[in-house]
Amino acid sequence: MSVAEPRRIVLFRHAKADWPQVTDHERPLADRGRMEAAEAGRRLTDTGIAFDLALCSTAVRTRETWKLAVQEFPQRPKTVYEERIYEASPGELIALLNETPDDAQNVLMVGHNPGIQGLADVLAGSGEDDARERMARRGFPAAAFAVLSFGGAWKSLEPGVATLRDYWAPAE
Repeated sequence: MSVAEPRRIVLFRHAKADWPQVTDHERPLADRGRMEAAEAGRRLTDTGIAFDLALCSTAVRTRETWKLAVQEFPQRPKTVYEERIYEASPGELIALLNETPDDAQNVLMVGHNPGIQGLADVLAGSGEDDARERMARRGFPAAAFAVLSFGGAWKSLEPGVATLRDYWAPAE
């Protein structure tokens, strides 16, 4: 990776989940969520980012979201199912990203709110006005994603060092 090439992080919230009588970790996607996950996958492909690594929560709804979204990708990145993403705070998610190998330039994280939205807010020291305005207006609904970039090693990722480049949410 060249020093001039920024690293990219895509923070992707799981799609709409159902509420059956199961533990929160075991909640599956709702029918709407399955459609939104595939649509988000198409939109992620439209970004043109070639992901080196996907970090996905072990919760059923995040795994189902990822399985449907990645089917839209031209090439499947290495995927790591990480239980630490479930119920993680923004600080815990940063610590996890700090462990990312430096040969990974573009990383996608599939997780949950409030952690994913909080992480996007904490990392984005600056941003493109349109993306910031849309994220502020919409929040981080199910199946939304934010694209952030920063320079340096993964271990240097900390609050305020990234730039919000893009944001997408269903029905936008």
